[in-house]
Amino acid sequence: MPFEGATPVSHRLVISESSDSPKYTNRLIDETSPYLLQHAHNPVDWYPWGEEALGKAREERRLILLSIGYSSCHWCHVMERESFENEEIARFMNEHFVNIKVDREERPDLDDIYMAATLAMNHGHGGWPMTVFLTPDLEPAFADTYFPPEDRYGQPGFPTLLQRIAHTWKEDPDGIQTGAARLTAQLRAQRQGSTPLSVGESELQLALSQFGADFDPTFGGFGTAPKFPPSAGLSLLLRLYRRFDDAHALHMVRKTLDATRSGGMHDHSAAASRYSTDRQWLVPHSRLDRRLSRSLGILQLPAHRAAFSFRRHSRDPLRAIGRYSPRLARRSASPPTTRRKYIPCASRLSSQL
Repeated sequence: MPFEGATPVSHRLVISESSDSPKYTNRLIDETSPYLLQHAHNPVDWYPWGEEALGKAREERRLILLSIGYSSCHWCHVMERESFENEEIARFMNEHFVNIKVDREERPDLDDIYMAATLAMNHGHGGWPMTVFLTPDLEPAFADTYFPPEDRYGQPGFPTLLQRIAHTWKEDPDGIQTGAARLTAQLRAQRQGSTPLSVGESELQLALSQFGADFDPTFGGFGTAPKFPPSAGLSLLLRLYRRFDDAHALHMVRKTLDATRSGGMHDHSAAASRYSTDRQWLVPHSRLDRRLSRSLGILQLPAHRAAFSFRRHSRDPLRAIGRYSPRLARRSASPPTTRRKYIPCASRLSSQL
């Protein structure tokens, strides 16, 4: 219920006139997800995923602005601070869209469905926060990730994006629905038509060549900034080295492990950062974020090290992680949180895609 001294501006978004209370409170205040609760005092009229929001979109023939993230996501917090806490941007969102917030850790089914659309629309690139515009039939019309609060470097800012999509929906709703239906059909065909891939010598050689093409010979790792510790990739490279006796495969593993150890990624307490924000592995991001999962990913490598004569200083971090991870796991143990039951309409959408 709206609290005393609050002026309703919609069914559940309220404005407080009291200095002792947050200025805005929306529907997410009733949720249990930490991520959704972080947005409960945005001026955006957020809905959780459910029939109330989906029914409103159908009845009013509005586009849905679906924002998916998780509580420890850095860029999710950045976009909240820059855009979702901006009263002017929030006002436009409230006037033109049904705004839905989803915690990907609470609803992995929705995250999986709409990440497929995001990847398809962005040449294989995706991430969080995920920003997806849906037709009232829940078909993705546009999808991307983070947007800045203003136009930068020739790319539209979030307000520009909102204005363009709202204008297009007003002028040509049939065109948007046709495009969304076509993309949905393509995604459905991909899911239904996928067959197991037979992996043989040629596929493994191709993977080895791709690793070589992406390898950074100067600073280790693959690609450019930001760089993530490629634990699964390194494990595969060690297997490829053993299979093909390819010295460069082992060199890529050693170079990458040396670089992650000597740069900012290495923590003397054996905690591991999610990724490095620069090419040189010097500036870590969110040192405490998901360090257990990252540590356990790297921990797979010692199974190979005896066979490949790792240098001592490359082994030390692995030993430290092995000692540290059980303690971190015990300290992280806590009673499970209450999870919302899946809503049937999500299952219907999953069957569509």
